[in-house]
Amino acid sequence: MQKDFLLELRQKYAFNGMLLYVSSTVFICYLSFGLRSNVLEIPVWNAVFWIILLFTSVNAIAKSFMQENRGRLLYFYSIVSPQGIILAKIIYNACLMLVLALICFVFYAFVLGNPVQDVPMFLLSILLGAIGFSTSLTMISGIASKAANSSTLMAVLSFPVIVPMLLMLIKMSKNALDGLDRGSSLDELLTLLAINMIVVTVSYILFPYLWRS
Repeated sequence: MQKDFLLELRQKYAFNGMLLYVSSTVFICYLSFGLRSNVLEIPVWNAVFWIILLFTSVNAIAKSFMQENRGRLLYFYSIVSPQGIILAKIIYNACLMLVLALICFVFYAFVLGNPVQDVPMFLLSILLGAIGFSTSLTMISGIASKAANSSTLMAVLSFPVIVPMLLMLIKMSKNALDGLDRGSSLDELLTLLAINMIVVTVSYILFPYLWRS
């Protein structure tokens, strides 16, 4: 984790590139929707927000293992356990995605308006989404890095894993947008927590086999 944070501080082009991607996408949405109507419909606002976060997470987390050269991986293999590697990558990516998601929400709400009625519940959905995207995509990034066309393979592998989680996040955030009772989001909350725990457990168990290859 310390290595990844230090590299991010020294090579700020990755984080700045993600910020540029988020800001430019939000601005394009503003040009597409905001200039034509003063009010953006809540379902459209919610869907576009999660689409932006989804593509931001894929681009940000794809470099988890793809940026590591073979020499560095061999060095890590000799000094660090595979469980430590995958947990450190997941925690780092979760922190990165949480920061990007919060920045995206603030900028998105500033440009296109903030129709969220239950802000704490919406922030909770962002937190669960950041953790869910990082846990799922980190393991997929490790698998895709073993292939030649890793970026395409990661997009293909991540789609069936991310879609069920994305549906839960969209429904939970829609309840927060409408200001519904928080009990109505309990099923989605428990499902997302269960998915995150299952993915972390599976990654912890299976990553050593991938690491040895």
